[in-house]
Formats: sequence, C-alpha cells, structure tokens
Amino acid sequence: MTRQIFLSWLTTAPMPPCDMITVAKECGYTGVSLRALRAAEGDNIPQLLQDQSLRQSVKHRAAAEGIILADMEIVRINEGFTVRSVEPFLDLCAELSVSAFLVAGDDPDLSRLTASFNALCEASRPRGICPALEFMPWTSVKDAKTALSVIEKSGAHNGKIIVDALHVARSSTTPDDLRAIPPERLACFQICDAPAGIPPTQEELIYTARQARLLPGQGGIDLHAIMEALPPDIPISVEIPNKEGHAVRGATGWAKDAFSATVSFLNKEPAR
Repeated sequence: MTRQIFLSWLTTAPMPPCDMITVAKECGYTGVSLRALRAAEGDNIPQLLQDQSLRQSVKHRAAAEGIILADMEIVRINEGFTVRSVEPFLDLCAELSVSAFLVAGDDPDLSRLTASFNALCEASRPRGICPALEFMPWTSVKDAKTALSVIEKSGAHNGKIIVDALHVARSSTTPDDLRAIPPERLACFQICDAPAGIPPTQEELIYTARQARLLPGQGGIDLHAIMEALPPDIPISVEIPNKEGHAVRGATGWAKDAFSATVSFLNKEPAR
C-alpha cells in the first residue's frame, strides 16, 4: 500500500504556494494543503482568491511536479455565517480540483452550526468538493464525538471529518471515539507530536497548535493508539508548525525533517 502524505500549509507557512509545491516534490510528499482564507487576524496567506495568475501558476506547477492539491483552508462557521460569503472560496476549490476543505465550527449554537454545515455541504456538492470539519478544543466543536454528531445530524453525504493528533490529545477524544467515525467520513489524519499534558489556557493551546508542534516521536502524544484507531489507508497530512525549527533549519529544511520523521514513524507502525 502506498501511503499518501501531504505537506500542510502551516508546516512551511508563509512559503509561497508554488515554492511549497516544489519543496513537497523534493522531500517526497504526495500533495500539499493550501490556505486561501485567514484562520485568524494577521494570518499571512497567499492571494489565491484575488490573483488569477497565481492560481494558474499553482495549477501548472502542481501538474509539472506531479503533486496533488489535496485540500484548502479555512472556512469558519460562526453565528453570522452565510454560504454566500464563501462562494468565491468554493469556486476556487473547484478550480484547483481540491477534494476537500477545512471547516472550523465557531458557532456556540450547535443546532445552527449544524444547519450552516449542511448548507455549506449542499453548496459544495455540485462543485465536487467535501467540507471537512476539524474538531479543536478551543472551538464549539471540541472533540470527535461532537464533530460526528454535527456530521450525522446535518444529513449531508459529502461532509467529512479531519482528525488532528494534537486536538485528539488535548480534548476528551478517545480511540473508541475515532473508531466510531465511519471510514468514508474521514478526510485525513493531521500528524504531529507535542509535550504530554493539556495546557491550562486557551492561549497556550492555540500557541502550541500554530507555533510549537513537535516531530512525531519527540513528544508525549500516543500516536500509535491514534493510528491504530484509524483506517490503515487514511491520508496523512503533516501539520507541524514550529517557530524554532524554522529559525534553525529554514522552512525547506523543516519540511524535510517533518517528512523524514513522519515516514520513520509510519514505518514502525505494525502491519494491519
């Protein structure tokens, strides 16, 4: 079995997407995950929505390098969310032929959030793309159980879930919760490591997630238990932003380290 391994946007951010595609090819990644909407204020992202020539360059570079444009980030569903506000983003995803895009659930009213997710799935379906809800402990969708509940109650057939190792370890999610997710509902597994334990503040949770993740095997997350609970062929997205790693190795060197550590970990996993 050939495992798909993607280079996530945060691992090399804010590297320009064409450079990211070339680096992914050099390192051995199968594909890349890009970002076109900000996750937070001040997020430095490529102007894929605004710059048609950049979109064309990305498509041509990916085709030339044989790199998959795996998914796109990030739609945030808050209390005022409307599908109309993200339709240009959906068109971008369709134009670049990504299969899924990341969704964060910020609306504290889970019934309204579920309805919004359903509307997003309906708008995405004719474009051939799948909204993928990622549970994060500082959002309204804090764990795998909540994510699965939103997906099932939405009734949308193209809704999926992204499993992030860091968010599994820092939420109430258990391996049994992961096993309960139907395989066809899983978009990918975002791999990383981190120190054991759960930081006491939301600010520390977010800082680790965006600036201080560790390479697989360097922290205290039980990655083996998580992997055992997921399908053996689930795509792996290497999401390991690390400010210090970038400073020492540069973005390209860090991407190489992240790929090598991920492959080494996967090779140690028992066959299933």
